[in-house]
Amino acid sequence: MGEDIQKHSVHTLVFRSLKRTHDMFLSEEGGLPPLDPKAVSAWRSSKAKDTYGPIVELVTKQQEIARKTGLPTNYPGGPLALTNKLEQDGEATQSLALMPSGTPGHQLPQTSANISAVGIPGYATGGSSNNTTQSLVSRKAPTMPKPQWHPPWKLCRVISGHIGWVRCVAVDPTNEWFCTGSADRVIKIWDLASGKLKLSLTGHVSTVRALQVSPRHPYLFSAGEDRQVKCWDLEYNKVIRHYHGHLSAVYSMALHPTIDVLVTCGRDSTARVWDMRTKANIHTLTGHTNTVASVVCQAAEPQIITSSHDSTIRLWDLAAGRSMATLTNHKKSVRAVAMHPNLYMFASASPDNIKQWKCPEGKFIQNLSGHNAILNCLAINADNVMVSGADNGSLHFWDFKTGYNFQRSQAPVQPGSMDSEAGVFAMTFDHSGSRLITAEADKTIKIYKEDDEANEETHPINWKPDLLKRRRY
Repeated sequence: MGEDIQKHSVHTLVFRSLKRTHDMFLSEEGGLPPLDPKAVSAWRSSKAKDTYGPIVELVTKQQEIARKTGLPTNYPGGPLALTNKLEQDGEATQSLALMPSGTPGHQLPQTSANISAVGIPGYATGGSSNNTTQSLVSRKAPTMPKPQWHPPWKLCRVISGHIGWVRCVAVDPTNEWFCTGSADRVIKIWDLASGKLKLSLTGHVSTVRALQVSPRHPYLFSAGEDRQVKCWDLEYNKVIRHYHGHLSAVYSMALHPTIDVLVTCGRDSTARVWDMRTKANIHTLTGHTNTVASVVCQAAEPQIITSSHDSTIRLWDLAAGRSMATLTNHKKSVRAVAMHPNLYMFASASPDNIKQWKCPEGKFIQNLSGHNAILNCLAINADNVMVSGADNGSLHFWDFKTGYNFQRSQAPVQPGSMDSEAGVFAMTFDHSGSRLITAEADKTIKIYKEDDEANEETHPINWKPDLLKRRRY
């Protein structure tokens, strides 16, 4: 007969299963399993190799170099190096592995493995206790100077009289009158205070493109698209000299401030230096490959600066008659150049960009962008106000030192003119720097003055410094 199977209730079976589980796990509840010594040793070795391996290699190389040079490896002047030997407390041991920096006759080769490039804070190099490492060089944080506040400029007078585009303007050294040249082939002289016409001079057979008034003689110089360069005697209001040599239209001219020399430039890609009295062509400055649009002179080197439609600026040696430097930073035609009256600097304008340069070598200073148009002219006064005029009739006023554009204006064209005739062809400040005279395509001359009622509270500077101002070339 088979054995009788003892039957238990479901409650009894569940209780027995729980008892077996408690007997298995309850004794180790709340404790960690024992650590395997081999596993712990392998983990520590891996950690040390990963953390200190590159430094150990450097130390080994330095120890080899020290052995070759015969110096002790434990010299106290070197920086701290770490090894892969671990003490019982878990901290790495330390060894010194560099020669002294000041030992005569023993210098380590400057390789990428030099331990001094590692830079371990808290330890001095070369025995100095004040510096951290030679690889940490203190530098001054880049800063952006705050722009100088300038009062806004406003239009105060519009002068009409020409029947063609007004292409050039020049101010008398006494600051009493100014003259303008136009496409109507007439040179007009205006009273600066009242704006009334004083005199009209006729003689050119094409557009008058450049005017200059001599500060030492009663002479007015003019040049035009008829290839003629004339010298007017203002005591008799007659032409007394002609300067022949240009093969095409003359676009700009400048007088040397200290010697009797006249410089003209034009569409024949040359600039010509003339003796004012003898009419002799002293130099013909060749090198540009396109129209020379603007020329300025100064007493210091470089005495002549020209800009061209070939997108270059050239600095010339007046005595030798040759180019000293060629600036190629502009990417488009450079139509205007202006000297700063006080600083040893000048600015140049091409479409969309104005660049500042430092004399005498023509070092690039900064680029001013934002006047997105074809720029025809520039003017700078002694108060560091620079104005750029464009083909679309817009004027932008800049702080010269910081390049901050503090005002933008668009003069409306005069009645009877088309909107397309809103170009600014030439501009200049009077000798006080307080009045700006512009020659425009709507056949008018406009005079701007500073707003006397403005102050820093009514017209605050809307300026925020950039962290790093990118220098565009």
